[in-house]
Amino acid sequence: MTRWEPDRSAPADSTTPATSAWTMVSRGMRNRCPVCGEGKVFRGYLRVVDECEVCHAPLGSLRADDLPPYITIFVAGHILLPPVFWVEKAWMPPMWLHMAVWLPAFTIACTLLLRPIKGGTVGWMTRLGFDPQAEAAHPPPGPPRADHA
Repeated sequence: MTRWEPDRSAPADSTTPATSAWTMVSRGMRNRCPVCGEGKVFRGYLRVVDECEVCHAPLGSLRADDLPPYITIFVAGHILLPPVFWVEKAWMPPMWLHMAVWLPAFTIACTLLLRPIKGGTVGWMTRLGFDPQAEAAHPPPGPPRADHA
């Protein structure tokens, strides 16, 4: 199995540096292919395309797993918790009012942040050179399988 590499058949321009990690993350956050910047990362709300339609980067084989939700909760909490504490300290509203205001606010914030954060994670993983074939060839150690018929 060979590792996927972008097409380098075009003449190399020595003045053009390699794509930076920030560029790949920002492309992913904008739903653009981290490699070429033209294709799309998602084919739904959070479903990653199998491969870029422009450069054929195998984006679908990258598994972001739980990192995007963790980052989303972290960011949403840092954005919304200070106002929650300020409102509580200033006016001490009843708990039902907190729930009526802040639960929808957190839900909306997490829904809006999750997709760009997942796209950025895919861009970051692409920049790090994640190789899904290498991971499949060397599975993590675990208990031996009993293949008895």
